[in-house]
Amino acid sequence: MTDEQWGVLQGNLLKVVGKNNYASWIAPLAFDDLRDGVATFNVPTTFLGNYVKQNFGDQILYQMMGLGLNVSRVRFIVAAQSPNAANQPLDKSAGAVALPEAAPQKRDTPIAAAPLDPKFTFSNFVVGKPNELAHAAAKRVAEGGPVTFNPLFLYGGVGLGKTHLMHAIAWDLQTSRPDLNVVYLSAEQFMYRFVQALRDRKMMDFKELFRSVDVLMVDDVQFIAGKDSTQEEFFHTFNALVDQRKQIIISADRAPGEIKDLEERIKSRLQCGLVVDLHPTDYELRLGILQSKVEVQQAQYPELSLDAGVLEFLAHRISTNVRVLEGALTRLFAFASLVGRPITLELAQDCLADVLRNSERKISVEEIQRKVSEHYNIRLSDMIGPKRVRTYARPRQVAMYLCKQLTSRSLPEIGRCFGGRDHTTIMYGVRKIEDMRAQDGQLAEDIEILRRILEA
Repeated sequence: MTDEQWGVLQGNLLKVVGKNNYASWIAPLAFDDLRDGVATFNVPTTFLGNYVKQNFGDQILYQMMGLGLNVSRVRFIVAAQSPNAANQPLDKSAGAVALPEAAPQKRDTPIAAAPLDPKFTFSNFVVGKPNELAHAAAKRVAEGGPVTFNPLFLYGGVGLGKTHLMHAIAWDLQTSRPDLNVVYLSAEQFMYRFVQALRDRKMMDFKELFRSVDVLMVDDVQFIAGKDSTQEEFFHTFNALVDQRKQIIISADRAPGEIKDLEERIKSRLQCGLVVDLHPTDYELRLGILQSKVEVQQAQYPELSLDAGVLEFLAHRISTNVRVLEGALTRLFAFASLVGRPITLELAQDCLADVLRNSERKISVEEIQRKVSEHYNIRLSDMIGPKRVRTYARPRQVAMYLCKQLTSRSLPEIGRCFGGRDHTTIMYGVRKIEDMRAQDGQLAEDIEILRRILEA
């Protein structure tokens, strides 16, 4: 086939399939050879070749025959494979549209996935008791073997390592299993592409793209809550991939059952795999993270000395967010380098005064009362009122316990916020909950959930 004939063929296909389909599927084709009645085209990816074969192969064959070319079959080969791949034996079945087997290689996905951060790898992830289960589960998935739990659902507050683990999984899979089509994107990006497909009337293309992946990773899935159409498409994509035994990894800021406005059927599907909580960091884990980051900073600023006790001070004072903790360390080293002073405890307090102030606990008694009443589905007036029935008394004692744990208010001050109760009543309620949580697993779980919500 001459260049002129190829140009005519492209023009005819543009008229038949339409502008959008042509730009997405026909334009990437490159004519390679016409030999013994077999027309060979180069394609950039295996997926694109499969899609064109299934949807436009017969039309391409028909148009070529219309140009008077002696062609009986059409085949597609990935352009990146070896030069002699075009000479591999072909399927001799009459009229077949053949797609030869390609050697395992990294498949570029047509889905514009989110970029991966090179710093977010397993080697840079500091493991401690609060995140050891999540780390172990992520490592298992990153091995790329048969699906053992699907989906893997990671949840926890801001800055606890969910995104880090998802990026680490993607990096490992790209290295160890380059043949897999791994897609990582945020729930917001999924929603944007869905809306774009609706607008451009390309829903079938959208469905085909997302159902072709081998590993789908969706970050911050809570953002699709309340978006009915997006949830509907996510639900069907989820089911299609699970049916094909493709791995799905999801993250959110809370457990599936706690995501407001998320459809019940989606909550049910998300809970059918392994749900792992990344707990708030403890002192030891925060100190370990700081120690690992100090090595990087000292390599960048070898002239700076770090006094003993500075890392321990930061690990104690900045407790809610690992990103804030790492940012504080970076800022401290940069400041010390600019002013030409060693990093002392005094310098840290001066340089990070605003960070330390913002990291102080600022949870109010009123906020605790409101969250506890919402959690137990009772009215706030009943919880702080005089009624002593168990339905109100137990949530009231939980709220008293959390006020004592999470605020600096004295017992008499807390008592005044609970309808003018005496401080001995508050003391009794706190001790009651302390004794019960060691024996009542459900109560301990309720308190942990409320603590996460309040400290988020």
